Amino acid sequence: MDTPRPDSSLVAQLSEHALAYLHSAALRTAARIGVADHLAEGPRTPEQLAGPLGVSGPYLRRVLRLLATRQIFREDAEGAFHLTPAADLLRSDAPSSMRRGVIMLTDELFWTPAGRLEDTVRAGRTTFEDLYGAPYFDHLARSPEAAESFHTGMASVSDGDDAATCAAYDFPGTGTVVDVGGGRGGLLRRVLLDNPGLSGILYDRADVLRDHSLGIPELAGRWRTEPGDFFSSVPAGADIYLLKRILHDWTDAECLTILRGCRAAMKEGGRLLVVDTVVAPGNEPSYAKVLDLLMMASLNGRERGEEDFRRLFAESGLELAGIRPTDSSLSVVVATAV
Repeated sequence: MDTPRPDSSLVAQLSEHALAYLHSAALRTAARIGVADHLAEGPRTPEQLAGPLGVSGPYLRRVLRLLATRQIFREDAEGAFHLTPAADLLRSDAPSSMRRGVIMLTDELFWTPAGRLEDTVRAGRTTFEDLYGAPYFDHLARSPEAAESFHTGMASVSDGDDAATCAAYDFPGTGTVVDVGGGRGGLLRRVLLDNPGLSGILYDRADVLRDHSLGIPELAGRWRTEPGDFFSSVPAGADIYLLKRILHDWTDAECLTILRGCRAAMKEGGRLLVVDTVVAPGNEPSYAKVLDLLMMASLNGRERGEEDFRRLFAESGLELAGIRPTDSSLSVVVATAV
């Protein structure tokens, strides 16, 4: 009896998925060597780019040819490559440039643990500490180079998210907003610019706050920074507490500590806004499901669905008051005190 032959299209599909990491490698290469910056004034062939970039023209062509299959750059009939809308975001000077974000997301601190995903699934924990000798954020604290890549990358990724977040939620006309673990302050800056009656507190580790982005004339007198550890406490008495891309970094037990701290600090009528992806049921492609594996591989964190947030809030003295989708991949998950 003849053995049934596998569907060749399925073989090709699985093979392409198995090699998908090469798309990430090509994207990282283009971002790091600055291809988009050199195409800002017009299309160039890889041979024309080779000298200024200090690379091999024939090898660069093969990298750009692959990226062009995903609309990142475009090759014309003469063999020159053009910027596309996606490639334009890789320019260093582009508004809301994603160059630093791409470099951060393809860094070895994410890439290497992802290669050990089987070990993570078997053990039920990340292999990051086995690889680097400390948990992710502790490693950043002792590695200035890694910390700089992370914080500049997160600022790059967050630029578009911040405007979308502010557009999706109706902030009060007056009051105080605390950005808990707010990094360099991109979201708080956007909130205060869009809502001139609000004041704000940027709360994070002292080493992170040193490079905040709030010191602009338009915000004079309306903000302050406060160093601290959100596992211990958060500034008390504010009207709005923000947790953007914070809870997804941590286990449920650690999230409960953060949420209970926010609940204890909230004034009567205060609100907590969790800005994260929300995992939807079903089999549709989802950035949240991709990001979930990144969190699992490097941080022991996870992306969560509506019921996950509802449960965490209930165990923290909070109540889910609604989920506001944004124009980005994130949603604003609103909680009130019970």
